Amino acid sequence: MTQIERYLRFPLARRIEHWTMVVSFTTLAVTGLPQKYQLAATSEFILRLLGGIESVRIIHRLSAIILMLVSVYHLGMGIYGWYVKRKSLDMLPGMHDLRAAWDSLRYNLRLTAKKPKQGFYTFEEKFEYWALVWGTLLMGVTGFFLWNPITAAQFLPGEWIPAAKAAHGNEALLAVLAILLWHMYHVLIKHFNTSMYFGYMSREEMEEYHPLVLEEPHYEAVENEAFQKRKRAFSIAYGLISIFMLAGIYWFVSSEDTALGVPEQIPDLQNIQVYSPIDPTPYPVYGFGATPINIGDTWNTGIGALFSSRCGNCHNPNEGQANLDLRSYLGINAGGDSGPALVPGASGISLVVIWQSRGDHPAQFSPGEIAAVREWIDNFAPEQ
Repeated sequence: MTQIERYLRFPLARRIEHWTMVVSFTTLAVTGLPQKYQLAATSEFILRLLGGIESVRIIHRLSAIILMLVSVYHLGMGIYGWYVKRKSLDMLPGMHDLRAAWDSLRYNLRLTAKKPKQGFYTFEEKFEYWALVWGTLLMGVTGFFLWNPITAAQFLPGEWIPAAKAAHGNEALLAVLAILLWHMYHVLIKHFNTSMYFGYMSREEMEEYHPLVLEEPHYEAVENEAFQKRKRAFSIAYGLISIFMLAGIYWFVSSEDTALGVPEQIPDLQNIQVYSPIDPTPYPVYGFGATPINIGDTWNTGIGALFSSRCGNCHNPNEGQANLDLRSYLGINAGGDSGPALVPGASGISLVVIWQSRGDHPAQFSPGEIAAVREWIDNFAPEQ
């Protein structure tokens, strides 16, 4: 019985990385989309199943941390393969991928009988990979805005936060649809690819989907002195880079806790102890029933003299207590720090009446004088 010829496509480390990404991505989708569509019945079921919105947010953020850590690892392994092992950058797109995409379209439309030959990664796989890279970067940046809105608003306009929320949710929906419609079709329906499960592909599968790999000499990194030198240099450089990136992740997740928790429920009102002042503030008494004394019905015929003699010592252009001048008609209309001193036609809300009606003003008016001032204001406070 002949042994089936196998070709290693994904080593164990890559497969662990992939399935860690799968778990992280799936958890992010399951906990993120119910927050975007929180009124849907399915979303309500998921939120209840996972313990409520606060638990869902915690799970979502833990999954985001895992995704960031996987990204740090993936970047390091990519640099290691390129710099230390001297592997070619097969995942970079090029003109041959555009030609393969065009030839594949023509082949699917039965315009040609020749299927395009592709290398270790097909143009479909490269498209998926770079969409994942772009999506991860976008989700990371917008996720920072939503995780740390106060910090983000210190550097960028506040309008960026709702924009980040829209981009974050829409990119999540796009990513989920891409996985369900594009990725699942290519790896499960079109061809049940088991290389991410077991690491290997048969020669027949390689001839069908990656024939150019068989036409090229197999590359193996030579672990000579130059290899060891590059390995040491990588360990030092990427060790420092990874420390910097991990510190960035720590700052990302710990700079603030906004939007993680939810407000506590209002306690039972029966258990709230209500305190009130011992001497409640009395309602102001505006002198209803008092007879206005005859001091004139305009500012110039007597009202002005009353304010000037009683209030002018404290409220004048020189002293100006509370920036209020009560010696002039312009001054009483301009008001001071508390606003207009009078409202023509409305003595009940005019401050000069309210202050005097309390009964404790240093230059207290008599009830008859207060009534005269009220009558003057209610007649729209004429000057002359």
